[in-house]
Amino acid sequence: MLKEHRQLWRDWCTVYFPRRHMTLHLHRRGSEHSPFGFPVIGGCFSLSLQIQCRLSVGCVQCLVKTWDIATVCELYEIDKNKGKYAGNCYKALDRLFNNNLDVIDAGKVGKGHVNSLTDIMNELFLNLKTKKSVWEKDLQAVAKHFIAEASKLPRGKCIGPCGYQEGQYSCVTCKIDSCDFPLDCPVQSITAAEDASIKILCDVKFPLPQDKKILKVWKYAEKMKTQQVELFEELMEETDNVYFIPSASVSDEGTYQCEIFSNRISMVRVYYYLTVTPHVVTGHSELHDIFQLSLLPGGKLHVDYDGMHIHPTTPPLSRTLIAICFTSLLLLLILSLGVMIMWKRSGIERIRRNEEL
Repeated sequence: MLKEHRQLWRDWCTVYFPRRHMTLHLHRRGSEHSPFGFPVIGGCFSLSLQIQCRLSVGCVQCLVKTWDIATVCELYEIDKNKGKYAGNCYKALDRLFNNNLDVIDAGKVGKGHVNSLTDIMNELFLNLKTKKSVWEKDLQAVAKHFIAEASKLPRGKCIGPCGYQEGQYSCVTCKIDSCDFPLDCPVQSITAAEDASIKILCDVKFPLPQDKKILKVWKYAEKMKTQQVELFEELMEETDNVYFIPSASVSDEGTYQCEIFSNRISMVRVYYYLTVTPHVVTGHSELHDIFQLSLLPGGKLHVDYDGMHIHPTTPPLSRTLIAICFTSLLLLLILSLGVMIMWKRSGIERIRRNEEL
């Protein structure tokens, strides 16, 4: 019965007091009747309606039950001479919790730690309920203690630059807020030689839900680099994260899209642009490299047969160094000729001397 009355009071508050900062006061408690005809027990109706109508949405409403807030506010005092007055309780709660940026930041926790956050706040309010009176300093101490304990809980993580990710719980919205990233990832480029086998991986940097069915849909946009989803045609649906091309050809060039679904909800779209290098161009490029590197010492070349690339084992010689080498060789040749001429002349002179003798 109380549960039905509680829901009825909420509905009535929403309809007749849509502004959260309006107040309903019942001047006498105990014997007064509510607008619905049933008696108000101990002023609970007046206090509960004040709490629900006057408090702005925030960490207190998200984490603490309405009746626990009402009980604490019944004990609230601002002056010993004026006695207990719940009318200022919600103002203090708004100021110290719902509008306190430190409390709001402390309440931003990871998805799996919402229950721990709730336990911290509820334990603090249960301690207040055991007091004879609740003062402003008591609420301040609760807020300070909540900030200290909640800040120890793990935070939610957002890993960019793309994809739908559940970031962290917010006690302002009472839900887990998603990271503000686009669904489409930047296009990544892939280059492969003709007839080579290609594996395209559908990987993302952020963790995917482990308790839900993951499906990966591969699509293809022929001969273009694009992210316009309407230009893609579906290739296949897989649970594996690999798309395999056994023998690449020029006709395979284009953009490949992998869209990841979790329970049929799109999480992210990954894009790869494939360029295939034909054999003719590859062979011409190899000959050109060989010609350019022909002046290397000993003609030492390192050939990467897998990727069909040619790499020098030593860096190419500069023009100045080549000129010095040629000049040195020319001088050496001239000196050698001079030595040979002198040696020949000395031999002829020895023959003449022998004939004279």
